Amino acid sequence: MIHLLESVGIRVFSLAERNPQVDAYSLWFEGEPFVFLNTLKTAEHSRMDAAHELGHLVLHRHGVPRTRDAEKDAQAFGAAFLMPEASIRSIVPRLDAPSLQTLAALKLNWRVSLAALAHRLHTLGLMSEWSYRGVFIELSKRGRSREPNGIERETSQVFTKVFSSLKGSGTTKADVAKELGLYTDDLDALIFGLSMTPVTEGRRVPDVTAAARRRQLKLHR
Repeated sequence: MIHLLESVGIRVFSLAERNPQVDAYSLWFEGEPFVFLNTLKTAEHSRMDAAHELGHLVLHRHGVPRTRDAEKDAQAFGAAFLMPEASIRSIVPRLDAPSLQTLAALKLNWRVSLAALAHRLHTLGLMSEWSYRGVFIELSKRGRSREPNGIERETSQVFTKVFSSLKGSGTTKADVAKELGLYTDDLDALIFGLSMTPVTEGRRVPDVTAAARRRQLKLHR
């Protein structure tokens, strides 16, 4: 999903504020689309968040308020985008009482969360209300912080190529952070933690700007 968004010109960043209450955010700024994803969420959750925010960018570009209806529209867009009806029906028969193990195996076809797949199956009439409620009761007991049959986390292809090129020319992440007026940790928080910073004795080399700011803070205390 991240590679797809980047391929059509959407600027994708990870959320710098590590707040578990915020899934993702998107906006148009000076004619350019941006998406911010929370890396505290599971990889499957982030894929749906990316599709959801794509829905906002496409459906609500002209300033539609983030109302409950707008959120429902974006979620329906994301579900249909990641789990097209034809694809679902070609693989999944009607499931009267599917086990979590069955759903955990099926979800790998679309790389979504078990909960997202259950919701889509219910929406398409392939899972009864009773079974749907049972799945969510069981998931609530287990907790949502870990996903059965988890997938690898997606990351930025653009940043990987950019920082690889910079590293080849002798430019470190500390140099980039200094140019932007950021701490290296702040830069990491925006670029999915991609590593290109040289390591000395097992520790990251601090950027000059960050060190200077810390000295200034001590002087003003």
